[in-house]
Amino acid sequence: MAVSLREYRARIKSTESMKKITRAMELIAASRIIKAQQRAQAAAPYARELTRAVSAVATFSNVDHPLTREEENPKRAAVLVITSDRGLAGAYSSSVIKEVERLTERLRDEGKEIDFFLAGRKAEAYFKFRGRPYVQAWTGFSDQPTYDKAAEIGAALITAFLKEQGEEGDVDEVHVVYTRFRSMLTQEPTAIRLLPLEVVEGEEAPEADELLPLYEFEPSPEQVLDGLLPQYVQSRIFFSLLQAAASELAARQKAMKAATDNAEELIKKLTRIANQARQAGITQEISEIVGGVNALADAQAAAND
Repeated sequence: MAVSLREYRARIKSTESMKKITRAMELIAASRIIKAQQRAQAAAPYARELTRAVSAVATFSNVDHPLTREEENPKRAAVLVITSDRGLAGAYSSSVIKEVERLTERLRDEGKEIDFFLAGRKAEAYFKFRGRPYVQAWTGFSDQPTYDKAAEIGAALITAFLKEQGEEGDVDEVHVVYTRFRSMLTQEPTAIRLLPLEVVEGEEAPEADELLPLYEFEPSPEQVLDGLLPQYVQSRIFFSLLQAAASELAARQKAMKAATDNAEELIKKLTRIANQARQAGITQEISEIVGGVNALADAQAAAND
């Protein structure tokens, strides 16, 4: 019983140490979430207005630009997968991977081959473990993305998209799979098509007396698109990275809180079992002492007789 009691105490001690770690990680994630949310919210208006401006130029100028041109028979698509660099975030990365697999199945059903571009060590590890090829991977910044990294990823995707069909490394579509931050409790894996640009503003130019903003193109619509479209792609990728970072931190805080709560419950359970074992050991020792005293008294009584 003494050995068993020592084992219980050792398990309680190790669980308490683990609880301290998970609690610290929970607090760290909580302290970073607010900043990540603020960065994502600050980037949203720029990304939204830039998307509207690009859509307006593409719609109302009738310019045939490579980044807005739909291929008649698309054969290959690029998919950017955004996951985390570290674990201990619950089902955050696995949810993104599941969304990637659904998108992959749909694209292959449409007869398209897929080139994967990866952001985050979890995505890279997933593809390497399964021996699945990918074009390029970026790691080390999932919880604190920078615009420079977004620009680097955007440049790689634009380069692949602008290649002629049939040329090595060319793609006809660009998709992004990331986690959209809805709230502290809800993070939604999302797949969007980034290129070619999907025009959503309408087919007719607005009238002068309407409340919609009017656009004048200088020096020309072609040059405006040449300048805006790369920024559009980079800003959308940056916004996706910021959303993913906030989602990762929220998922990690939730996972670490659950781990801390589970550790507390396990400590209570082990403490109760250890106390029961200790009481059983004390009871057994008392029984042995009482039994020994009774046996000695009986032996003395027999000797006196």
